[in-house]
Amino acid sequence: MNWDYPHPFTLPLAPRVEDIDGLNHTNNAVYVRWCEQVGWAHSESLGLSLDDYRRLDRAMAIRRGEYEYILPTLLGEELTLATWLVGGDGKLSMERRFQLVRNSDGATVLRGRWELVCIDISGGRPRRMPPAFLEAYMPQVVGASGGS
Repeated sequence: MNWDYPHPFTLPLAPRVEDIDGLNHTNNAVYVRWCEQVGWAHSESLGLSLDDYRRLDRAMAIRRGEYEYILPTLLGEELTLATWLVGGDGKLSMERRFQLVRNSDGATVLRGRWELVCIDISGGRPRRMPPAFLEAYMPQVVGASGGS
């Protein structure tokens, strides 16, 4: 695959009947859901689950999401969704990128990005990332020392 960044975390996907809209291709809202799924799977692979977020009363919340829908996908097509952490200030914010590729021809069908901010779950206010977040996430930032 021709990935935008090295060493992606990936999730294999294929549109199901319920993912297809009236134009006979994958509904755009499905791509947003898939990005959430791969983001959580990546976080869990790094040792941070939703239970950890709750225990720490901290979360990385999406401040801004952008999606570029490049090509349609169809029922049953084999796809691979990749994600990377590409930026982080080590305090409050991180950036996550996404790339969805059609396996049959390697075509990129979607790119996305999230601007994330650390908040306290109980109040929703911006808060510094706890050490557990820094230890799990910051070494994974593309280009970070010791990272992917």
